[in-house]
Amino acid sequence: MKSQQLKDYLDAKAAYYNQPAFVAGDPICIPHRYSQLQDIEIAGLFAAILAWGNRTTIINKCTELMELFDNAPYDFIRNHQARDRMRLMGFKHRTFNGLDLMYFVEFLQHYYNNVTSLEFAFSAHLSPEDADVEKALAGFQRMFFSMEHPERTRKHISTPARNSACKRLNMYLRWMVRNDENGVDFGLWQYISPAQLVCPMDVHVSRVAARLGLINKPDANWNTAVELTERLRELDPEDPVKYDFALFGLGVIEKYV
Repeated sequence: MKSQQLKDYLDAKAAYYNQPAFVAGDPICIPHRYSQLQDIEIAGLFAAILAWGNRTTIINKCTELMELFDNAPYDFIRNHQARDRMRLMGFKHRTFNGLDLMYFVEFLQHYYNNVTSLEFAFSAHLSPEDADVEKALAGFQRMFFSMEHPERTRKHISTPARNSACKRLNMYLRWMVRNDENGVDFGLWQYISPAQLVCPMDVHVSRVAARLGLINKPDANWNTAVELTERLRELDPEDPVKYDFALFGLGVIEKYV
């Protein structure tokens, strides 16, 4: 497929999926239940971290988690006492369990007691001159585990330093940073540019990207995610990650593999 044909094809697919109707069946529906910045940030972070497996199950587990937070995640994070965390111990989704959740809540309480937005946990490590969010993701991972924590919890926050594709964190940044007024992504964060985002890459996206000739091999790692994003920037330098909608839709919904 020639470059212009590929761009037209992916533009059309992105436009088709990047619509309000997409929200209900996707984990992004969880932060869409809220209007306050911090509620959206917290619900979005957990929805992204737990976005592993069947989407219906992910949404159900995230709903269960928000209920544990009394459907007021920011208020719970800020004002709960240590004893209140005990109610969280029974939560489990795949390999994420109550022990992991208790540390997430402890970190977020400490963080929000000092900073107003989770944006700065990422953007503090990034400059406008950086080509992509590699430093933001690596810096966030270091910050997140700067407190005493269970070793098992480390697997739930990935980092480019280990050549992880960081799919879930890149998806979270897409939600928070992109603002095209289509009603899916929030566009609430201002200190990271959409042009710096890296395309969320999992096995479905990597297979579609390889079939379309966007990457050389369908390897879901950081180097390949950057390779894919660089190709997408050739199609749209200012907003390359809008094509995540196209690649995800083709891979997961249309089974284009």
